[in-house]
Amino acid sequence: MSIIPFGIAWYLAANPDTVKLGTNNGELITPPTTTETEQFSGADSFTTENLKELKGHWVMVNIINQQCDKVCADALYASRQVSLMVGKDIARLRRAVFMPSQAQLGLLPKEWQEDARLLKIVPSAALQENINQITSSPAQEGWLLLMDPLGNLMMKYAPGFDPYKVRNDLSKLLRISQIG
Repeated sequence: MSIIPFGIAWYLAANPDTVKLGTNNGELITPPTTTETEQFSGADSFTTENLKELKGHWVMVNIINQQCDKVCADALYASRQVSLMVGKDIARLRRAVFMPSQAQLGLLPKEWQEDARLLKIVPSAALQENINQITSSPAQEGWLLLMDPLGNLMMKYAPGFDPYKVRNDLSKLLRISQIG
């Protein structure tokens, strides 16, 4: 009877991925990727005027690589729904989409091109390389990244993410955050 706890402890030490620790649903990016405002450029005039909105706010970042297919459109829709689900904290949250070039703006579905709250950003080459390392090489469509108010990319969600799980994580982060 006394050997059973030691056997369980040995098994868990040998296989740490069998038990999920923590309450977050997304995957933490370790170490967090630090970004600077200079690494962003607006893909349209609205974004260029409002790039300062990224600092001091939590940001949900959708990734577009080549074209915005169904997976990408679903991810954009889900991120919009998450921003609506946070309720009173909606003013603390911003949405952005990272695209490789300004030419990609035409690949967004029309409803997303006209979305007045969605910032369309072209990241610098160095930041794009970091994003490719975070997600996969090269980044697939439909990834969602969370950026904290200090500009750190700190959590990622794989394509096909559940918006309710993202909302749960965001609610916890917004509740305990003293900034943004």
